[in-house]
Amino acid sequence: MSITTTAPEELSDNWTELVGRLNRQSVDKHFDAYADVAWDDPEFAIDPADPRWELTDTDPLGATDWYKALPQATRAEIGLERIASNMKTGLQFESILQRGLLEYAAKLPNHSPEFRYAYHEVIEEGHHSMMFQEFVNRSGLEIKGMPGFINILARRVVLLGRRFPAMFFIFVLGGEDPIDYVQRETLRSGRELHPLLERIMRIHVTEEARHLSFARHYLKREVPKLNPLKKFAMSIQTPITLGVMAGLMLQPPRSLIKRYGIPKSVIKQAYGNPEFRAEGHKSLRKVRQLCVDLGLVTPVSKRVWKLMGIWSEA
Repeated sequence: MSITTTAPEELSDNWTELVGRLNRQSVDKHFDAYADVAWDDPEFAIDPADPRWELTDTDPLGATDWYKALPQATRAEIGLERIASNMKTGLQFESILQRGLLEYAAKLPNHSPEFRYAYHEVIEEGHHSMMFQEFVNRSGLEIKGMPGFINILARRVVLLGRRFPAMFFIFVLGGEDPIDYVQRETLRSGRELHPLLERIMRIHVTEEARHLSFARHYLKREVPKLNPLKKFAMSIQTPITLGVMAGLMLQPPRSLIKRYGIPKSVIKQAYGNPEFRAEGHKSLRKVRQLCVDLGLVTPVSKRVWKLMGIWSEA
């Protein structure tokens, strides 16, 4: 059986073409956080008791008897706080991402198409952050977002953009893939969404498609060039990064659990079952397969994937 290989020159041409296409798309289809969201439209107003905020049976917490037994207004407020907490975590993540992209761009040579792309993404993520913060402000809730230890590690992640960009783009996928999966599933569900939430989600998934594409293709291009030591280090660090980021994006923050006095038994019932783990596996399916294809899943690193609870043979 013959095996066809792609010449380095063709790989380079394909990469340049991809980055050029993403740059053009950022010009042709981009959004402004304030011009493209009708914040003051009465239909977009946020009422904490609006039943459209309530968690559905497809949500791990929404499916519990404890949640269903709450008064309607409390169920709606918990749903709203869950969404606002995700947005606060999202904008904090995107702050790290933007700073890392600037570090990545700082070392690029003149005439590099990646430089322009990185700045397009920084600008787009800035508008996402403004959308998310505006939603948090209008929710009327006091939202904290990420736990403190993430903020402590943030500077190290930012510097990866310059020192180890391949690992930095794994961090990007770890934060973006799970929430992209959740948002796309929500939009496909057919359930009635609050129009403000739906508008923000549609803007976000449209532009994140470019960001995810760049990160994946960058890794396909650069990981094979790594020396064995860096590749080994990356194989171990990747499942740790993905496991931590997926947990932040898919589970409620401690502040929400504490505010509403959610019993530990309910949290265990909602997030310690095979169904929730299966959804977590699905949210990381694309990046997990990418890591397999790139040789980052070895007999040693697979143990770390399993330890972090994010491995699936499917």
